Amino acid sequence: MLQGDMNVLVPGGAGFIGAAFARLLVRERPKWNVIVFDELTYAGNRANLQAVEGKYAFVLGDIVDASAVRMVLHEHAVTAIVNFAAESHVDRSIMSGAEFIDTDILGTYILLTEARAARIERYVQVSTDEVYGSIGEGEATEESPVRPNNPYSASKAGGDLQVRAAFQTHQVPAMITRGSNTYGPYQYPEKIIPLFITNLLEGKKVPLYGDGRNRRDWLYVDDHARGILTVLERGTPGEIYNLGSAEEYENVMLTRLILAELGKSEEWIEYVPDRLGHDRRYALDSSKAYGLDWRPTVSLPQGLKQTVAWYQMNRAWWKPLKEREYREYYQKQYVLRQRAAGSRQ
Repeated sequence: MLQGDMNVLVPGGAGFIGAAFARLLVRERPKWNVIVFDELTYAGNRANLQAVEGKYAFVLGDIVDASAVRMVLHEHAVTAIVNFAAESHVDRSIMSGAEFIDTDILGTYILLTEARAARIERYVQVSTDEVYGSIGEGEATEESPVRPNNPYSASKAGGDLQVRAAFQTHQVPAMITRGSNTYGPYQYPEKIIPLFITNLLEGKKVPLYGDGRNRRDWLYVDDHARGILTVLERGTPGEIYNLGSAEEYENVMLTRLILAELGKSEEWIEYVPDRLGHDRRYALDSSKAYGLDWRPTVSLPQGLKQTVAWYQMNRAWWKPLKEREYREYYQKQYVLRQRAAGSRQ
């Protein structure tokens, strides 16, 4: 069990879950020094940390840059690393997967290599239930085979294997958490829950993939952050810990909950063609993490109510992000059309 004060490096700490974790550390571990290390790509946002401004250190940097990682570990005398840095959107990985390999696999390798050299005391790799692939029956345990079905989950699985190798070969005191689908305030509006909420607030329909029957286990972001902290403090190096809520909902049922929260009918649903590599069901057995005295506390209906209220009250946070997202989408579509036209000539 981890004891004493720590200097904790949080790569990806300006992103959705990473910022929730950094805020949690500032609130509940006030004697710890929190260092957020983030490249501030499209999903990284210093505004996510505004509530704890002045109570953490920020370093702009990329985990693929070994010299930058080495410098921050040395200058801040880092004793623990909790790695959230990742490319994480499945649709983006399908369009272009190279950056996912760079960040999720190579970046993880570099962090582990530098962590070994700096003799850090604890390392936690924040992964995803998607590495298990689609689960037909029952629940995935930490011993279940890794069967990723899209470029994103494949890159995360690759990072997990780097963690295992670092522990087995070099005894880097590393652990892995695999969390279920996470939602809550400050989530970038490309993911299903914030996308649907903000679309409805803008008077737009919500695009539901396929028949809407894909099932997911939904975990509120603060519960997820607390689970990761529990593993950091109480987990055993070399082990994997699933973090799920055991609350499964089909996407169409999730959509209906969002519609009801905003007083909208099902006429606001627009069924769209299913995406490639779309896993049918994710489900986790989290009993191993329960053994560390962690439990999720926020139900999906309760968490959705809080999340909808947050997006209603924080349009100034998400409106510019969606406008940028639309511009980038149409620019990419233009480039793809130009390439297609060129290939036909």
